[in-house]
Amino acid sequence: MTLSHGPIQPGRPAPLGATPDEDGVNFAVFSRHATKVVLCLFDDEGREIENLALPEREGHIWHGYLPGLRPGQQYGYRMDGPFKPEEGHRFNPHKLLIDPYAKRLTGHPIWHDALYGYKPGDAKRDLSYSTLDSAPYMPRSVVVDPTFDWGEVARPGTPMQDTVIYEAHVKGLTAGRGDLPNPGTYLAMASDPILDHLNRLGVTAIELLPVQAFLNDRFLVDRGLTNYWGYMTYGFFAPDPRYMQGHDIAQFQQMVQRFHKAGIEVILDVVYNHTAEGSELGPTLMFRGLDNASYYRLADDRRYYIDDSGTGNSLDFENPFIIRLVMDSLRYWVEVMGVDGFRFDLCSSLGRTARGFERDGPFFRAIGQDPVLNAVKLIAEPWDIGPGGYQLGAYPSPFAEWNDKFRDDTRAFWRGDKGKVSAMAARLSGAAEFL
Repeated sequence: MTLSHGPIQPGRPAPLGATPDEDGVNFAVFSRHATKVVLCLFDDEGREIENLALPEREGHIWHGYLPGLRPGQQYGYRMDGPFKPEEGHRFNPHKLLIDPYAKRLTGHPIWHDALYGYKPGDAKRDLSYSTLDSAPYMPRSVVVDPTFDWGEVARPGTPMQDTVIYEAHVKGLTAGRGDLPNPGTYLAMASDPILDHLNRLGVTAIELLPVQAFLNDRFLVDRGLTNYWGYMTYGFFAPDPRYMQGHDIAQFQQMVQRFHKAGIEVILDVVYNHTAEGSELGPTLMFRGLDNASYYRLADDRRYYIDDSGTGNSLDFENPFIIRLVMDSLRYWVEVMGVDGFRFDLCSSLGRTARGFERDGPFFRAIGQDPVLNAVKLIAEPWDIGPGGYQLGAYPSPFAEWNDKFRDDTRAFWRGDKGKVSAMAARLSGAAEFL
């Protein structure tokens, strides 16, 4: 079986990702160290039916244009390049890779030894080289047109000082309820019973625990469990498929639209400090295979990762393309998906450079000058587990922070614990030196 399209053309390096127009689809992906980038096309049954090398490279962006392709096309990448873990390179063309800019995914990885770039159980561990094809076990990226008619529904725009945030989990709040349509989904989140409940409470913003596509860790699956909380992201643009009824990402936009109509803002809990690929013993799903040495912070022995998140890896926010990826993702969720702000998991990691945490680091400077992002609600979880990671009170404007010391001292004062009057006064003063 072959697809109906014209010969691949040079295309353009921007925007990154798969961008459809009236005549076809442009593909663009970053990799500094790859020697060849292969676009893999799949039919609707998930069968890999065509491989095409992207014909052009501008700087570190590989790109190509396929006339005749349409939204709904499934695809992925295979990368040629050095497999030299001691130097930080882990290219393996036997592994199908997710597009970091994919706006929809067909599902979740199915755990199999083929997902690893090395041979699990081999005496050389991650220095060995796997030739197993991972495509049968990987979700495919999907070309989409995310255009949505928002009508006349406006963003609530509640000032921060008047904001009342309700933290919620899409499944936890809605599953098992017979009075909701499609319980456990985005559509159920913004159903009338939920909206009525939040309005009665006086809630002005709902903060959703992670809804960007996330991994069910293998150690959980092996025990018959699942990743409930969602803090293992591998799709920075794609709504997690498990919360969808069908495949249309417009369900997320419809949810946001209904929240806005009810006067409630939508804040996303986002995880950009690390990815679901874990340590050197983790799977090869996207960044590790696209360009491991560029996407991740590596130790002096470049076989290993700097791990300030406690999950095996940390993204490299000194790399301009990482900042571009995250900024593009944030703007997409604001401008296209309609959200009103973000709570950044382990936000100290986003401010790390080779010198440690920097409150004016590259990522924070990028946020500060961005006319889209500095106008929405930005909330830092002000720590990670790395050296000097606890940075409560150190984040630059326009960031707010979750303040655990305020929470703890307020709770103790309310309980009547002794010696908490001065601590409570310090918390209420809001002075950074007391935080």
